[in-house]
Amino acid sequence: MHSRAPAEPYRHSFESTVERADGRQVVLSETFFYPEGGGQPADRGLVGDSQVVDVRAEDGEVVHELAADPAFEPGDTVHGSVDGEYRTYLMRAHTASHALYGAGRRLLDDLGYGGFGITDEKVRVDFSTPTKIDDDALAELERLANRAVWESREVSWQELPREEALARDDVAFNTKTEEGVTGETVRIVEIAGWDVAACGGTHVENTREIGPVTVLDRSNPGEGLTRVEFAVGPTAIDRRAEETAAAREAARALDTQVSSLPDAVQRLTEEREQQAEQIRDLREQVIQARLAELRDATVTRDGREWLAGAVPSDDANALAEFARELVESTGAVVALVGKSGQYLAVATDGSVDADAVVDAVTAEFGGGGGGGRTLAQAGGLDADRDALVAFLREGEFDL
Repeated sequence: MHSRAPAEPYRHSFESTVERADGRQVVLSETFFYPEGGGQPADRGLVGDSQVVDVRAEDGEVVHELAADPAFEPGDTVHGSVDGEYRTYLMRAHTASHALYGAGRRLLDDLGYGGFGITDEKVRVDFSTPTKIDDDALAELERLANRAVWESREVSWQELPREEALARDDVAFNTKTEEGVTGETVRIVEIAGWDVAACGGTHVENTREIGPVTVLDRSNPGEGLTRVEFAVGPTAIDRRAEETAAAREAARALDTQVSSLPDAVQRLTEEREQQAEQIRDLREQVIQARLAELRDATVTRDGREWLAGAVPSDDANALAEFARELVESTGAVVALVGKSGQYLAVATDGSVDADAVVDAVTAEFGGGGGGGRTLAQAGGLDADRDALVAFLREGEFDL
Protein backbone atom coordinates (compact mmCIF):
# COMPACT_ATOMS: atom_id res chain seq x y z
CA MET A 1 0.00 0.00 0.00
CA HIS A 2 1.44 3.34 -1.07
CA SER A 3 0.50 6.88 -0.11
CA ARG A 4 -1.96 8.56 -2.47
CA ALA A 5 -0.79 12.02 -1.38
CA PRO A 6 1.35 12.74 -4.49
CA ALA A 7 -1.56 11.98 -6.81
CA GLU A 8 -4.13 13.94 -4.77
CA PRO A 9 -2.10 16.55 -2.88
CA TYR A 10 -5.08 18.79 -2.10
CA ARG A 11 -6.92 16.06 -0.18
CA HIS A 12 -6.48 16.50 3.56
CA SER A 13 -9.22 14.24 4.96
CA PHE A 14 -10.04 10.56 4.44
CA GLU A 15 -11.50 7.41 6.01
CA SER A 16 -9.46 4.23 6.23
CA THR A 17 -9.28 0.84 7.89
CA VAL A 18 -6.57 -0.01 10.41
CA GLU A 19 -4.69 -2.97 8.95
CA ARG A 20 -2.00 -3.24 11.60
CA ALA A 21 -1.18 -1.53 14.89
CA ASP A 22 2.09 -2.41 16.62
CA GLY A 23 1.99 -0.11 19.60
CA ARG A 24 2.33 3.37 18.11
CA GLN A 25 3.24 2.07 14.63
CA VAL A 26 0.07 2.00 12.52
CA VAL A 27 -0.56 0.83 8.94
CA LEU A 28 -3.80 1.82 7.19
CA SER A 29 -5.53 0.22 4.22
CA GLU A 30 -5.29 3.57 2.44
CA THR A 31 -3.55 6.82 3.36
CA PHE A 32 -3.14 10.34 2.10
CA PHE A 33 -0.25 11.10 4.43
CA TYR A 34 3.02 11.68 2.59
CA PRO A 35 5.91 9.57 3.99
CA GLU A 36 9.27 11.26 4.36
CA GLY A 37 11.43 10.74 1.30
CA GLY A 38 13.36 12.36 -1.52
CA GLY A 39 14.10 15.46 0.54
CA GLN A 40 10.48 16.18 1.47
CA PRO A 41 9.49 15.81 5.14
CA ALA A 42 6.56 13.65 6.23
CA ASP A 43 3.11 15.14 6.60
CA ARG A 44 1.72 16.06 10.00
CA GLY A 45 -1.82 15.54 11.27
CA LEU A 46 -4.10 13.09 13.08
CA VAL A 47 -5.15 9.46 12.72
CA GLY A 48 -8.27 9.21 14.83
CA ASP A 49 -7.49 11.31 17.88
CA SER A 50 -3.76 10.48 17.82
CA GLN A 51 -1.13 12.95 16.67
CA VAL A 52 1.05 11.70 13.82
CA VAL A 53 4.73 12.43 14.58
CA ASP A 54 6.30 10.62 11.62
CA VAL A 55 5.33 8.84 8.41
CA ARG A 56 7.74 6.56 6.57
CA ALA A 57 7.74 3.92 3.85
CA GLU A 58 8.93 0.50 5.03
CA ASP A 59 8.83 -2.74 3.04
CA GLY A 60 6.06 -1.58 0.73
CA GLU A 61 3.94 -0.16 3.56
CA VAL A 62 3.33 3.35 4.86
CA VAL A 63 3.91 3.35 8.61
CA HIS A 64 2.31 6.11 10.69
CA GLU A 65 4.08 6.71 13.98
CA LEU A 66 1.80 8.19 16.60
CA ALA A 67 2.61 10.32 19.62
CA ALA A 68 0.76 7.92 21.96
CA ASP A 69 -0.76 4.44 21.93
CA PRO A 70 -4.02 4.67 19.96
CA ALA A 71 -7.49 3.74 21.23
CA PHE A 72 -8.38 1.98 17.97
CA GLU A 73 -7.49 -1.56 16.92
CA PRO A 74 -6.92 -3.45 13.64
CA GLY A 75 -10.16 -3.62 11.68
CA ASP A 76 -11.45 -0.30 13.01
CA THR A 77 -12.38 2.50 10.63
CA VAL A 78 -10.54 5.70 11.46
CA HIS A 79 -10.52 9.24 10.19
CA GLY A 80 -7.27 10.62 8.84
CA SER A 81 -6.68 14.36 8.92
CA VAL A 82 -3.60 15.83 7.21
CA ASP A 83 -2.37 19.20 8.51
CA GLY A 84 -3.51 21.32 5.57
CA GLU A 85 -1.38 24.35 6.34
CA TYR A 86 1.82 22.32 6.56
CA ARG A 87 0.94 20.22 3.48
CA THR A 88 0.34 23.41 1.49
CA TYR A 89 3.71 24.76 2.55
CA LEU A 90 5.42 21.55 1.43
CA MET A 91 3.60 21.62 -1.92
CA ARG A 92 4.63 25.21 -2.54
CA ALA A 93 8.20 24.65 -1.37
CA HIS A 94 8.67 21.49 -3.43
CA THR A 95 7.25 23.04 -6.58
CA ALA A 96 9.42 26.10 -6.00
CA SER A 97 12.49 23.85 -6.09
CA HIS A 98 11.44 22.76 -9.60
CA ALA A 99 10.92 26.39 -10.60
CA LEU A 100 14.41 27.23 -9.36
CA TYR A 101 15.90 24.27 -11.21
CA GLY A 102 14.10 25.42 -14.35
CA ALA A 103 15.76 28.80 -13.85
CA GLY A 104 19.08 26.99 -13.57
CA ARG A 105 18.42 25.29 -16.93
CA ARG A 106 18.37 28.73 -18.54
CA LEU A 107 21.44 30.07 -16.75
CA LEU A 108 23.90 27.29 -15.92
CA ASP A 109 26.04 25.04 -18.13
CA ASP A 110 25.99 21.21 -18.08
CA LEU A 111 23.39 21.29 -15.34
CA GLY A 112 22.78 18.25 -13.16
CA TYR A 113 20.41 17.80 -10.23
CA GLY A 114 22.17 16.87 -6.99
CA GLY A 115 19.12 16.74 -4.73
CA PHE A 116 17.03 19.00 -2.53
CA GLY A 117 15.58 19.27 0.96
CA ILE A 118 12.85 21.13 2.82
CA THR A 119 12.82 22.44 6.39
CA ASP A 120 10.28 24.67 8.11
CA GLU A 121 12.43 27.72 7.40
CA LYS A 122 13.99 27.13 3.99
CA VAL A 123 14.51 24.90 0.97
CA ARG A 124 17.76 23.89 -0.69
CA VAL A 125 18.55 22.74 -4.22
CA ASP A 126 21.93 21.25 -5.08
CA PHE A 127 23.11 22.16 -8.58
CA SER A 128 25.78 20.15 -10.34
CA THR A 129 27.39 22.58 -12.78
CA PRO A 130 30.80 23.96 -13.77
CA THR A 131 29.28 27.45 -13.87
CA LYS A 132 30.28 29.62 -10.91
CA ILE A 133 27.13 30.64 -9.05
CA ASP A 134 28.17 34.08 -7.83
CA ASP A 135 26.00 36.89 -6.43
CA ASP A 136 24.88 37.96 -9.89
CA ALA A 137 23.89 34.39 -10.74
CA LEU A 138 21.95 34.08 -7.47
CA ALA A 139 20.04 37.25 -8.26
CA GLU A 140 19.22 35.98 -11.75
CA LEU A 141 18.10 32.57 -10.44
CA GLU A 142 15.73 34.35 -8.07
CA ARG A 143 14.44 36.64 -10.81
CA LEU A 144 13.79 33.78 -13.22
CA ALA A 145 12.08 31.61 -10.59
CA ASN A 146 9.75 34.46 -9.62
CA ARG A 147 9.07 35.11 -13.29
CA ALA A 148 7.90 31.48 -13.62
CA VAL A 149 5.61 32.06 -10.61
CA TRP A 150 4.21 35.26 -12.12
CA GLU A 151 3.54 33.56 -15.46
CA SER A 152 1.12 31.15 -13.75
CA ARG A 153 2.44 28.03 -15.45
CA GLU A 154 0.48 24.81 -15.07
CA VAL A 155 2.02 21.99 -13.06
CA SER A 156 1.16 18.38 -13.90
CA TRP A 157 2.31 14.88 -13.02
CA GLN A 158 2.07 11.47 -14.64
CA GLU A 159 3.50 7.97 -14.43
CA LEU A 160 5.69 6.92 -17.37
CA PRO A 161 7.29 3.55 -18.13
CA ARG A 162 10.75 3.45 -16.58
CA GLU A 163 12.69 3.06 -19.83
CA GLU A 164 10.71 5.83 -21.51
CA ALA A 165 11.43 8.22 -18.65
CA LEU A 166 15.14 7.38 -18.51
CA ALA A 167 15.44 7.87 -22.28
CA ARG A 168 14.13 11.45 -22.16
CA ASP A 169 16.88 14.07 -22.22
CA ASP A 170 14.60 16.76 -20.83
CA VAL A 171 13.85 14.96 -17.56
CA ALA A 172 15.95 15.94 -14.57
CA PHE A 173 16.94 13.01 -12.37
CA ASN A 174 18.74 13.25 -9.06
CA THR A 175 22.31 12.37 -10.05
CA LYS A 176 22.70 10.39 -6.81
CA THR A 177 19.65 8.18 -7.33
CA GLU A 178 19.08 7.87 -11.08
CA GLU A 179 20.77 4.47 -11.21
CA GLY A 180 18.50 3.34 -8.38
CA VAL A 181 15.30 3.93 -10.38
CA THR A 182 14.16 0.29 -10.61
CA GLY A 183 10.35 0.44 -10.55
CA GLU A 184 8.28 -0.26 -13.63
CA THR A 185 7.14 3.37 -13.78
CA VAL A 186 8.62 6.74 -12.97
CA ARG A 187 6.56 9.70 -11.80
CA ILE A 188 7.27 12.79 -13.89
CA VAL A 189 6.39 16.29 -12.67
CA GLU A 190 6.29 19.07 -15.26
CA ILE A 191 6.01 22.82 -15.05
CA ALA A 192 4.67 23.67 -18.48
CA GLY A 193 7.39 25.04 -20.71
CA TRP A 194 9.77 25.41 -17.79
CA ASP A 195 10.96 22.20 -16.11
CA VAL A 196 10.48 18.42 -16.21
CA ALA A 197 11.75 16.18 -13.41
CA ALA A 198 11.40 12.70 -11.95
CA CYS A 199 9.80 13.34 -8.58
CA GLY A 200 7.52 11.61 -6.09
CA GLY A 201 6.58 14.62 -3.97
CA THR A 202 3.45 16.72 -3.57
CA HIS A 203 3.03 19.80 -5.76
CA VAL A 204 0.68 22.66 -6.49
CA GLU A 205 -1.24 22.71 -9.77
CA ASN A 206 -0.07 26.14 -10.87
CA THR A 207 3.12 28.07 -10.15
CA ARG A 208 1.14 31.13 -9.02
CA GLU A 209 0.29 29.16 -5.86
CA ILE A 210 3.98 29.15 -4.87
CA GLY A 211 4.08 32.84 -4.03
CA PRO A 212 7.32 34.84 -3.78
CA VAL A 213 10.65 33.00 -3.85
CA THR A 214 13.58 34.59 -1.99
CA VAL A 215 17.09 33.25 -2.41
CA LEU A 216 18.91 33.20 0.93
CA ASP A 217 22.42 31.87 0.44
CA ARG A 218 24.73 29.43 -1.33
CA SER A 219 27.37 26.94 -0.21
CA ASN A 220 29.43 24.02 -1.51
CA PRO A 221 28.27 20.72 0.04
CA GLY A 222 30.60 18.60 -2.10
CA GLU A 223 32.86 18.55 -5.11
CA GLY A 224 31.12 19.89 -8.21
CA LEU A 225 27.99 20.92 -6.28
CA THR A 226 26.61 24.32 -5.38
CA ARG A 227 23.81 24.44 -2.83
CA VAL A 228 21.32 27.27 -3.23
CA GLU A 229 19.02 27.92 -0.27
CA PHE A 230 15.78 29.84 -0.64
CA ALA A 231 12.51 30.47 1.16
CA VAL A 232 8.84 30.62 0.24
CA GLY A 233 5.84 31.85 2.19
CA PRO A 234 6.16 34.08 5.28
CA THR A 235 9.90 33.46 5.59
CA ALA A 236 10.45 34.65 2.03
CA ILE A 237 8.24 37.70 2.54
CA ASP A 238 9.91 38.65 5.85
CA ARG A 239 13.42 38.20 4.44
CA ARG A 240 12.61 40.34 1.41
CA ALA A 241 11.13 43.06 3.65
CA GLU A 242 14.21 43.00 5.92
CA GLU A 243 16.58 43.28 2.97
CA THR A 244 14.53 46.10 1.43
CA ALA A 245 14.49 48.00 4.73
CA ALA A 246 18.25 47.50 5.14
CA ALA A 247 18.91 48.69 1.59
CA ARG A 248 16.76 51.81 2.09
CA GLU A 249 18.47 52.59 5.38
CA ALA A 250 21.89 52.24 3.75
CA ALA A 251 20.79 54.45 0.86
CA ARG A 252 19.62 57.15 3.27
CA ALA A 253 22.90 56.99 5.17
CA LEU A 254 24.83 57.41 1.93
CA ASP A 255 22.43 60.06 0.60
CA THR A 256 21.68 58.09 -2.55
CA GLN A 257 19.03 55.90 -4.15
CA VAL A 258 18.77 52.13 -3.55
CA SER A 259 19.57 51.50 -7.21
CA SER A 260 22.76 53.57 -6.83
CA LEU A 261 24.02 51.74 -3.74
CA PRO A 262 26.66 49.68 -5.62
CA ASP A 263 28.26 52.85 -7.03
CA ALA A 264 28.14 54.58 -3.65
CA VAL A 265 29.71 51.58 -1.90
CA GLN A 266 32.40 51.41 -4.58
CA ARG A 267 33.26 55.08 -3.99
CA LEU A 268 33.41 54.52 -0.24
CA THR A 269 35.62 51.47 -0.71
CA GLU A 270 38.04 53.42 -2.88
CA GLU A 271 38.12 56.30 -0.39
CA ARG A 272 38.74 53.88 2.48
CA GLU A 273 41.59 52.23 0.59
CA GLN A 274 43.15 55.62 -0.11
CA GLN A 275 42.83 56.60 3.54
CA ALA A 276 44.25 53.25 4.65
CA GLU A 277 47.21 53.76 2.33
CA GLN A 278 47.79 57.24 3.77
CA ILE A 279 47.62 55.83 7.31
CA ARG A 280 50.08 53.09 6.39
CA ASP A 281 52.44 55.70 4.93
CA LEU A 282 52.20 57.86 8.05
CA ARG A 283 52.71 54.86 10.33
CA GLU A 284 55.72 53.83 8.29
CA GLN A 285 57.18 57.30 8.64
CA VAL A 286 56.67 57.24 12.41
CA ILE A 287 58.19 53.79 12.72
CA GLN A 288 61.16 54.65 10.53
CA ALA A 289 61.77 57.77 12.61
CA ARG A 290 61.70 55.66 15.76
CA LEU A 291 64.06 53.10 14.25
CA ALA A 292 66.47 55.93 13.35
CA GLU A 293 66.44 56.96 17.01
CA LEU A 294 67.13 53.39 18.09
CA ARG A 295 70.20 53.18 15.84
CA ASP A 296 71.77 55.79 18.08
CA ALA A 297 70.74 54.07 21.31
CA THR A 298 72.66 50.81 21.33
CA VAL A 299 74.07 49.06 24.38
CA THR A 300 76.81 46.49 24.77
CA ARG A 301 76.09 43.03 26.19
CA ASP A 302 78.76 40.34 26.38
CA GLY A 303 80.87 42.22 23.87
CA ARG A 304 78.02 42.48 21.33
CA GLU A 305 76.13 45.59 20.30
CA TRP A 306 72.41 45.36 21.14
CA LEU A 307 69.75 47.58 19.67
CA ALA A 308 66.70 47.12 21.90
CA GLY A 309 63.67 49.35 22.05
CA ALA A 310 59.96 49.83 21.44
CA VAL A 311 58.31 50.80 18.15
CA PRO A 312 54.76 52.09 17.54
CA SER A 313 53.45 48.89 15.93
CA ASP A 314 51.91 45.62 17.08
CA ASP A 315 52.14 43.97 13.66
CA ALA A 316 54.18 40.85 14.43
CA ASN A 317 55.26 40.38 10.81
CA ALA A 318 56.27 44.04 10.51
CA LEU A 319 58.31 43.83 13.74
CA ALA A 320 60.20 40.84 12.34
CA GLU A 321 60.86 42.62 9.05
CA PHE A 322 62.07 45.79 10.79
CA ALA A 323 64.36 43.71 12.99
CA ARG A 324 65.87 41.96 9.94
CA GLU A 325 66.50 45.30 8.21
CA LEU A 326 68.25 46.73 11.28
CA VAL A 327 70.50 43.68 11.58
CA GLU A 328 71.55 44.11 7.96
CA SER A 329 72.29 47.84 8.41
CA THR A 330 73.87 47.77 11.90
CA GLY A 331 75.14 44.25 12.53
CA ALA A 332 73.75 44.52 16.05
CA VAL A 333 71.50 42.12 17.91
CA VAL A 334 68.08 43.69 17.36
CA ALA A 335 65.17 43.22 19.78
CA LEU A 336 62.02 45.19 18.98
CA VAL A 337 59.07 45.40 21.37
CA GLY A 338 55.59 46.25 20.06
CA LYS A 339 53.71 49.29 21.28
CA SER A 340 51.50 47.26 23.65
CA GLY A 341 54.38 45.32 25.18
CA GLN A 342 52.79 42.02 24.15
CA TYR A 343 54.91 41.30 21.07
CA LEU A 344 58.63 40.88 20.51
CA ALA A 345 60.84 40.21 17.49
CA VAL A 346 64.53 39.34 17.82
CA ALA A 347 66.92 39.18 14.85
CA THR A 348 70.68 38.52 14.79
CA ASP A 349 73.44 37.69 12.36
CA GLY A 350 73.75 34.28 14.00
CA SER A 351 76.43 35.15 16.54
CA VAL A 352 73.69 35.28 19.20
CA ASP A 353 70.82 32.78 19.27
CA ALA A 354 67.62 34.76 18.71
CA ASP A 355 65.50 31.84 19.93
CA ALA A 356 67.43 31.78 23.22
CA VAL A 357 66.67 35.50 23.73
CA VAL A 358 62.96 34.82 23.23
CA ASP A 359 63.13 31.90 25.68
CA ALA A 360 64.72 34.17 28.30
CA VAL A 361 62.04 36.84 27.81
CA THR A 362 59.09 34.41 27.96
CA ALA A 363 60.58 32.75 31.06
CA GLU A 364 60.57 36.18 32.74
CA PHE A 365 57.35 37.69 31.35
CA GLY A 366 55.19 34.74 30.25
CA GLY A 367 53.67 34.35 26.82
CA GLY A 368 55.09 32.04 24.21
CA GLY A 369 57.11 32.04 21.07
CA GLY A 370 60.07 30.61 19.25
CA GLY A 371 61.95 30.60 16.00
CA GLY A 372 65.48 30.01 14.76
CA ARG A 373 68.96 31.23 15.51
CA THR A 374 68.70 34.37 13.39
CA LEU A 375 65.01 35.25 13.89
CA ALA A 376 62.53 34.52 16.68
CA GLN A 377 59.26 36.03 17.87
CA ALA A 378 57.13 36.08 21.02
CA GLY A 379 53.56 37.04 21.77
CA GLY A 380 51.14 37.25 24.67
CA LEU A 381 53.77 38.77 26.93
CA ASP A 382 52.52 40.03 30.27
CA ALA A 383 54.89 42.96 30.61
CA ASP A 384 55.12 46.70 30.86
CA ARG A 385 56.74 47.81 27.62
CA ASP A 386 59.44 49.87 29.31
CA ALA A 387 60.21 47.03 31.75
CA LEU A 388 60.60 44.64 28.83
CA VAL A 389 62.95 47.02 27.00
CA ALA A 390 64.99 47.50 30.22
CA PHE A 391 65.26 43.71 30.62
CA LEU A 392 66.56 43.35 27.06
CA ARG A 393 69.07 46.14 27.55
CA GLU A 394 70.27 45.49 31.09
CA GLY A 395 68.65 42.35 32.54
CA GLU A 396 70.59 39.28 33.52
CA PHE A 397 69.88 36.18 31.44
CA ASP A 398 72.02 33.43 29.95
CA LEU A 399 72.30 32.90 26.21
